Amino acid sequence: MTIKAFCVALLLSLPLSAQAALALQHWKTPQGARVIFVESHELPILDIAVDFPAGSARDPAGQAGLAQLTHILLDQGAGGLSDTAIAHRLADVGAELGGSFDRDRAGVTLRTLASAAEKNAALDILTRVLQQPDFPQAVIKREKQRLIASIREAEADPGTVADKAFYRALYGTHPYAHDEAGDPAAIERLTRQDLQGFYRTHYSAPNAVISLMGDISRTEAEAIAARLAGGLSRAAAVPALPKPGPAPATDKRIAFPSTQSHVLVGAVGMARNDPDFFPLFVGNYVLGGGGFDSRLMHEVRDKRGYAYSAYSYFLPMMEAGPFQLGLQTKLAQTDDALKVAQATLRQFIAEGPSEAELKQAKDNLTGGFPLRIDSNRKILEYLSLIGFYNLPLDYLDTWVDKVDAVDVAAVKQAFARRIDPDKLVTVVVGGAR
Repeated sequence: MTIKAFCVALLLSLPLSAQAALALQHWKTPQGARVIFVESHELPILDIAVDFPAGSARDPAGQAGLAQLTHILLDQGAGGLSDTAIAHRLADVGAELGGSFDRDRAGVTLRTLASAAEKNAALDILTRVLQQPDFPQAVIKREKQRLIASIREAEADPGTVADKAFYRALYGTHPYAHDEAGDPAAIERLTRQDLQGFYRTHYSAPNAVISLMGDISRTEAEAIAARLAGGLSRAAAVPALPKPGPAPATDKRIAFPSTQSHVLVGAVGMARNDPDFFPLFVGNYVLGGGGFDSRLMHEVRDKRGYAYSAYSYFLPMMEAGPFQLGLQTKLAQTDDALKVAQATLRQFIAEGPSEAELKQAKDNLTGGFPLRIDSNRKILEYLSLIGFYNLPLDYLDTWVDKVDAVDVAAVKQAFARRIDPDKLVTVVVGGAR
């Protein structure tokens, strides 16, 4: 480890003071990129995230995997620098380049010391990666092979098989049915021109959301944001994704040589800006999001020993993401465990949580809230979320109050609106049928 890298690691281990009422600033660059910024001088660190609506839901027909491969290749040669040269230059200044990818978005992150020399060197690399990806032919071939191999390897995992089948059953022809990694045959056909075209269309300034957190001034933040957006294409913002309709009731059984069954049950849930977000979020903590405190764990594991773990969650996305309930159980007790999980869900939708369950959920959620924003990196993740999904700028300031405001009636009404227990998608992977 270099001395600078060690200093970064040491600084990141220091605790931040309480972050109450974060002062979020926002604007647009001259090129049309949206910017969200929090100025903080407690640590000499700058964190940056740049996100684009370039996730797997944007894969064109017949090109499943194009979005993922494009994202992978951004830092594998850019601005005339090889992937090795990029890694060495980052290491020389103790900076970290990372990224994120899902169905909605593709992003690049940078963490660097805020001192001028280190910051400028790191920003030079980030700018090249965002604005000048080279897509070298040899690297394309290598990364295609690597991505295809990882997909093939994942096909041996029953959990992955179940997850892919669940999304296909839930979303049908909607873009959210696309697997994030893509399809091996489609990936094999992708060309350098395909990658360049996807990059120009989706990684444009009007599509960009730039989040900055750390030891710089507003003036510096404006200059950095303009620099990052300045060399991006001016392609128009991509259109909104279609709204998914409700999925028909489905019971899909997939034979798989495993000792346990992987069981997934769910429905189309909520979008990130859904007005029922907080009642569903808090209510699900009681149902299956609260670990050992949840009803599902109590009914499936504690009372009957059907599974080591049972859970549920909502995954809000730009459009309505999934509600999913899941467990793993022995093959011989699959149907029994499934019936208990379904009955628990049905009862919860009908009755909602008890007052005691709801109080415990709210106390745990609000009591743990400071841990959600106790580091620059975590705050950056929220800034990125707020910017990309156009959430209110006071989202973090009002989060605790909105959790506290949830009552039993709100939970019951929200679940009744979103989840019909007679129209669930069920996927079971395991055993021979």
